[in-house]
Amino acid sequence: MARLAQTAGLTDIQSEILATVRGFVDKEVIPHAQALEHGDEYPADIVEGMKEMGLFGLTIPEEYGGLGESLLTYALVVEEIARGWMSVSGVINTHFIVAHMIKQHGTDEQKQHFLPRMATGEVRGAFSMSEPDLGSDVAAIKTKAKRDGDDYVIDGQKMWLTNGGTSTLIALLAKTDEGAPKAHQNLTAFLVEKPAGFGEVAPGLTIPGKIDKMGYKGVDTTEAVFDGYRLPAARVLGEAPGRGFAQMMDGVEVGRVNVAARACGIAIRAFELAIEYAQQRKTFGKAIAEHQAIAFKLAEMATKVEAAHLMMVNAARLKDSGARNDVEAGMAKLIASEYCAEVTQESFRIHGGYGYSKEYEIERLMREAPFLLIGEGTSEIQKTIISRGLLREYKSRG
Repeated sequence: MARLAQTAGLTDIQSEILATVRGFVDKEVIPHAQALEHGDEYPADIVEGMKEMGLFGLTIPEEYGGLGESLLTYALVVEEIARGWMSVSGVINTHFIVAHMIKQHGTDEQKQHFLPRMATGEVRGAFSMSEPDLGSDVAAIKTKAKRDGDDYVIDGQKMWLTNGGTSTLIALLAKTDEGAPKAHQNLTAFLVEKPAGFGEVAPGLTIPGKIDKMGYKGVDTTEAVFDGYRLPAARVLGEAPGRGFAQMMDGVEVGRVNVAARACGIAIRAFELAIEYAQQRKTFGKAIAEHQAIAFKLAEMATKVEAAHLMMVNAARLKDSGARNDVEAGMAKLIASEYCAEVTQESFRIHGGYGYSKEYEIERLMREAPFLLIGEGTSEIQKTIISRGLLREYKSRG
């Protein structure tokens, strides 16, 4: 067992789950990731393997057919999967967020309708908040949902849906007219069921083709265009119009722990590749790991891997306790994503010219790491969240 990124205080069940996932990643993910990623192929066989292990129901309560595990277990599983190939963790990330939102905020009918099928992977979730012109200003959403009898009619364009084509359920944030004075109090979350696929998948709902990305290949990232799409009012999350912003932010906190875990996984893999290569590659009559310049790089990389992992674990445990974790999740996401980029680049440098070759895994990690700097909020957004939280807690008494 590797020394880095170990987690104290795990139960026997948690340890068993992680050992199973790690074995799966070593045998079924890492050997195939390069070919699938370079071909931008959806990892169908790997997804089926995750279904068989019950990973799609990892955090769904046992009463709905899931494993009922904690956010910490989920984060550690994501870390292991991202170590193999970040795109595979993307397949389950938005699914977990949507399942969490339904579990926490859904009506009994919504829970009964969705969660058992989400636990098996029959229904797979996508998360839709971003828009083409939105950036980080969530309250400025333009997609509108207008009440019409027992339905809502939705019009607008959403952007950056991970699993947009392969999902069959979208958690959608849209603007409604609740008459509230603040913009974010007029936002509502909807549960949109749809067939998997591309094109006009339902009357008034079009999922254009995959967005071609620098990295994060294999998993589909799409737009979603709503043009007179009708949805029953019973599919408002929790049947609570105007509560969408708070519900989505709850999901985003889970997502930020997830992104931190993914960054940890990539950083671990980049370190593993670097320390192995540094012991095999020789210059001036000895392994480059014996040169102080490289040895110091390895020491710094390992320290960053460990620090990021510990902060990610702390944020997950805090959320599991029921406490507010916006600051801690922001800190974990900030440090893990920044350290991931730094560790991956140092691994690239250690590999020298070979790191630039597509035959070597580090080339793929170099294209995947930057995504984590912007996913679930940029580093600058995390700093905004953190600073506001600190000023709230350390308010001046002067």
